[in-house]
Amino acid sequence: MLEVLTIETPGLGDRSYLAHDGTSALVVDPQRDIDRILDLAASAGVTITHVAETHIHNDYVSGGLDLARRTGAAYLIHEDDDVEYEREPIADQALVNVGSLTVRAIATPGHTHHHLSYLVLEGDQPKALFTGGSLLYGSVGRTDLIGDHAADGLTRDQYRSVRKLASTVPDEVEVWPTHGFGSFCSSAKTSGARSGTMADERISNLALTMQDEDQFVEQLLSGLTAYPRYYAHMAPINLSGPTPVDLTPPHELDAGSLRSQIRSGRWVVDLNNRRAYARGHLPGTISVELGKQFATYLGWVLPWGTPVTLIGDSKQQVAEAQRELVRIGIDRLEGAATGDRAELSGDQALATYPVVDFEALAEALSGDHPPLVLDVRRHDERAVGWIAGSVHVPLQDLVNHLEQLPHTPIWVHCASGFRASVAASIISRGGKPAVHIDDDYSKAPGAGLAIVKGG
Repeated sequence: MLEVLTIETPGLGDRSYLAHDGTSALVVDPQRDIDRILDLAASAGVTITHVAETHIHNDYVSGGLDLARRTGAAYLIHEDDDVEYEREPIADQALVNVGSLTVRAIATPGHTHHHLSYLVLEGDQPKALFTGGSLLYGSVGRTDLIGDHAADGLTRDQYRSVRKLASTVPDEVEVWPTHGFGSFCSSAKTSGARSGTMADERISNLALTMQDEDQFVEQLLSGLTAYPRYYAHMAPINLSGPTPVDLTPPHELDAGSLRSQIRSGRWVVDLNNRRAYARGHLPGTISVELGKQFATYLGWVLPWGTPVTLIGDSKQQVAEAQRELVRIGIDRLEGAATGDRAELSGDQALATYPVVDFEALAEALSGDHPPLVLDVRRHDERAVGWIAGSVHVPLQDLVNHLEQLPHTPIWVHCASGFRASVAASIISRGGKPAVHIDDDYSKAPGAGLAIVKGG
């Protein structure tokens, strides 16, 4: 009997899957840290015989090649994807046996040119559909990651692919997408569902409820937002063949070596809670609080290929951060330091900056010397509305615009406080006074701030 086990990667908003019949297993879209999958297979008492990619991924480094080599499994990739390693090429309507299960590949271009979905059957009964970045819960995958030149054609492909699935897959079949749980690979907001069937999608999916293809294309393309810059490096890595993951603990730095790295201008990232960081941190470090958004935003602001050093409360915290980073190809850690920040700083005083809310900002703006307000949200967020008089620099562009900011206090906000904390630390590292607004933007109007409504 088919069982589908889910491997969640909430930091990237993605899922991998292990589908098995009690003896043999298929793994779909594995993340790079394959130990989680190997442990799950061992716990289920099954042998991984096949590893399948729905597409060449743009948002993470795949663990598929490593997993296939480690287990001896067949590695299924679309026959037209130009990879630089041996795999088992597969195309539309090809059938593969996984123990007592039958897997049918279905061409579903749109998210990428050669995207495949996989329909799993027990006997002649379809049971599960793995849709990768094509059909998501209530939405579809974004279609601009190959490049703007291909976006219109891929969006039309995406519309037709989802409708093809809806016309051929029975209502009761469970749908299991890879993206759509917070990943920037989603084209529009998903339904928020954690599971669902094809019947559910016929009722709620954007591509199935909009009957006009041109209207669908216009709406989808107009709603696409910025995505992390590191995405540009993921597909080339996945095409050339990712190296096996290495989670060996980074070199442990003593306090003197850590301070030397900071003085030399290295990227030294503190994993501390953002408010604790503001109360006291080593000058010259950058705050990226370890949590769900850690890898996405560090990967977004970090110049690609720049070595990173981590500061954590414990070795376990550093190890968690390291695991998050290798998933997006940040392998080069120059070292790590752990412990009390005051001890790590030695004779140097810890740096601080204020943390306030929107009510404090409203009060400051009503004074004789109103501060500069910096909005670091994305362009699409800003377009909905903004605080009157504020300056806009998206977080991912801030490092390149520091010189344009004044040396007067800069009060920085985002939508929730997380990105503002990263921005405040970058501003402070640049030698300019920062004030971190750690508050939800929805509270700004109620605090008495004038909001300019976007078009």
